[in-house]
Amino acid sequence: MRATDRSGLTAAWARVVASAERHGLDPAAVLAVERLSHLSGIAPERVPEVLTGAAAELPLCERVHQRFLRLRATRRDKHGREWSLAAIAEDFDAPGASLGPLNAGTGLPRLGHAAGVQRFFGVYPGFLLADSKSAVERALAATGPGGRPEGAAEDLERLSYLTGITPQEIRLTLDGTPPRLPLKEQVRRRFEHLRRTRPREDGQAHSLSAIAGSFDASGQSLTRLTQGEGLPNLAAAAGIQRFYGVESGFLLAGDAEALASALAGIERELESAERPAGNPMLAVMRAHDVRSIVTRAGRLSPDGWKSLADYLDDLLAREGQLRRPAPPRPPGGADAIDRSSEGGAG
Repeated sequence: MRATDRSGLTAAWARVVASAERHGLDPAAVLAVERLSHLSGIAPERVPEVLTGAAAELPLCERVHQRFLRLRATRRDKHGREWSLAAIAEDFDAPGASLGPLNAGTGLPRLGHAAGVQRFFGVYPGFLLADSKSAVERALAATGPGGRPEGAAEDLERLSYLTGITPQEIRLTLDGTPPRLPLKEQVRRRFEHLRRTRPREDGQAHSLSAIAGSFDASGQSLTRLTQGEGLPNLAAAAGIQRFYGVESGFLLAGDAEALASALAGIERELESAERPAGNPMLAVMRAHDVRSIVTRAGRLSPDGWKSLADYLDDLLAREGQLRRPAPPRPPGGADAIDRSSEGGAG
């Protein structure tokens, strides 16, 4: 059980095209290369090659380096400048120099630093690690114009299997009070969950040696992780997730992020029939609990409102949403990429 089956990019592309057309949108704009690049972290010139299956996968160090540069280039501060290494690292109490090797492409960051970078820029927890195919699949899923359903009555055990979170913690997370675990303990729990719930064919857990051997390491290198005494390095984390066929942010995602990802996956499975688009503003308000935010913000002083507005500008800039121009059409249009994708990516 080294990997799970994943839908082909061609099928994902076709679903988004059909969804865009149902909602009266131009598929070429929805699926613009620049937009997919922004969402996935893949350089624009590589996106068509990934879609057709012609792109060779980059080594992990180079992939993480390029994704980091894409984050800095496409998610600037409110003045349009790249965030400094010091400002990024300060957000997770580290010196700016600790990101020097990552910025220069000469080394991988620590796992905690990778988590901090992704949190700073507001991207999903596996952004830096995801292989190209997974990153584009995720970007395609994010381009769908429809909203999420108002509620879901998913089985807690299934959500627990998908996320690595206990059913009790899932209830807390759904109630808006997710447990706050140190990253080291969270990663240890998620790793043990993978070993327990995804055993070998004989029902026994995969040995540390078998897991580590899949990425050319020794089983002893994972011992400290199982004992809760340390974090794996970034390459080991990527190898563990690849071995079990889980999403690239499985070990790093906070409980709320992990649960949201699992629910989104289940929603995509269930989304076989067309639903009316509904009011997009109401969907945003439901999804983000706007009433709660407005209620608390109403107690702010005028200076507090200004500070909140400045902070929102910073946050929007990090996520690439501030004064973003309309995405350009991909070369040859969406149909050209779709035709070239037929039979190419699986």
